[in-house]
Formats: sequence, C-alpha cells, structure tokens
Amino acid sequence: MRSFMIGLLLVGMPAALHAQEKLLSGPQVGEKLPSFKVKGVFDGEAGKDLDYVKTAAGKPIVLVFIHDFNRQSASVTRVLTKYTQTRAKDGLTTGVVWLSDDVTEAENTLKRVKQGLAEGVSTGISPDGREGPGSYGLNRKVTLTILVGNKDKVTANFALVQPSLQVDLPKMLEAVVKEVGGKVPTLEQIDPGLAKKKAVKEPDPNLRGLLVPVIRKDATPEEVDKAAKALEDYVAKNEATRMEVGRIANTIIDGGKLDEYGTPRAREYLRKWAKAYGSPKKTDR
Repeated sequence: MRSFMIGLLLVGMPAALHAQEKLLSGPQVGEKLPSFKVKGVFDGEAGKDLDYVKTAAGKPIVLVFIHDFNRQSASVTRVLTKYTQTRAKDGLTTGVVWLSDDVTEAENTLKRVKQGLAEGVSTGISPDGREGPGSYGLNRKVTLTILVGNKDKVTANFALVQPSLQVDLPKMLEAVVKEVGGKVPTLEQIDPGLAKKKAVKEPDPNLRGLLVPVIRKDATPEEVDKAAKALEDYVAKNEATRMEVGRIANTIIDGGKLDEYGTPRAREYLRKWAKAYGSPKKTDR
C-alpha cells in the first residue's frame, strides 16, 4: 500500500491536493550569508572549489539549493536560473547547489539531467552532504531552498515543498528584480516554450493503470513481464508518456526508494526504463 500511494504521487495528482507546508530553511531575511564551498561539476568548473558568496563580493546573488530533484523542482530551477543568468551583466551571481550524501552519484545524476538545467549556470555539489553547509541551517523536508541576497545578507527566502512555476516563480523574479533593477519578466518571456507546456496540465490518465500492475508486491514474474510489455507497447506510441515513465523511474531510484517498489523482477524494469526513457532524444528538442 505504501508503494502504491508513493506511486500515485510520482505519477502526478492535482496540485490543489498538495497544501504547501510552511517550513523554514536557510538564513532568513536580514541574516548574513556565510561563505561556503562546493565542488564544480560542468565544463571549466569541473572538480574546482567554488564559493558563490565570495564571488558575489557583496553584490546581488541568487542561491538555489536542490534538496530533491523532480519535475517541479527542475522546472523552477531551470526557468529561474535561465533568467538570473541573463542578469549576470548587471552584477548578479547565480549558484545552483546540489545536496547529496554521495558525491560520485550526484555527479553522475547531474550529468544525466544536465539538459534539464539552464545552460551556462554554475552548478556545484555540497561536500557537506544532504544537510548542506552547517552554517545555513537547511531543512531536508523541503524540495528547494532559494535565497536572494545583497550586501552579504538575505533579502528573500523561499523554502518550497512543492515548487510551482505559476505560484512561486513570479515572487522569486520580483525579489531578484528588486535587487538588480528592471521590469519583472513573465514566464513566457523567459521561456517561450512554457506557453505550449501549459496546455499539458495532467499526466496521461492511462499511465497509472499501466504502471500499478508492474509494481504490485504480489505479482508473479510472468504477471510483471505481461504488465511491463503492455506498458512498453503503449509508451512506444506516446512520447510524452514514455518520458514520464523515465522521470518516475529515475525519481524512485535517485530517491533511494527502489526496494519499496514491487518485486525484484519489477525493479529490473524500473532500472531499464530509467535508462531507456529517462532523457529525451536530441531530435526531440
């Protein structure tokens, strides 16, 4: 039952059913932004020690701490940092901080999901594990902690359990523009593709019925194979659903919850789908 319920959440449920839990995470408004180091991941920063606060040198800064990487947190991180990166010429420093207890696993995951992040944004892995820098007091119960700062102090703090482009991002953009000037952009101005994506509000309604038989705890290997074939035949003709299956499988695996799902045979399929469906093909972009 627990795996079934988690599965329902992963497949997707109406946002209205998810009340945003009010939690605190990180330094609050008016508090100091301590320096901390991360290990760079991409391009010329790979393997290097980075200190975003030191780099900002008292100028405006945006820090995005990723506690849990899923569809919602990925979208908010990508669109926010896509915009903040364009304000670098105005003195704004942007840093994405990945929180994980396993640096090697984190590096592999980041390389796999790189195309889902904004291009050119500095990204680092915290050497302090899932807790992040000790002086920051980050909360592991949230999905994203986003800090806007200036003059080495926090000017806005967003601790998000279920990040939303429509609800949360406009507030973040307003907080950023307050520090660097200009006019608050619309989501579509940052990413024109969002206009098309808005039309797809719910996952494929058939997916749940296809996925649940695969991860039943009492399913025989033959039943798992039959259910898995039905799912694979279906997603072969449905690109969006195929990508959603990959996202779900990767979320389960990256979250360390694979053993909670189905039988050993079912887990073989989840591993297979995470690799086969986890990233869109280049020709799909």
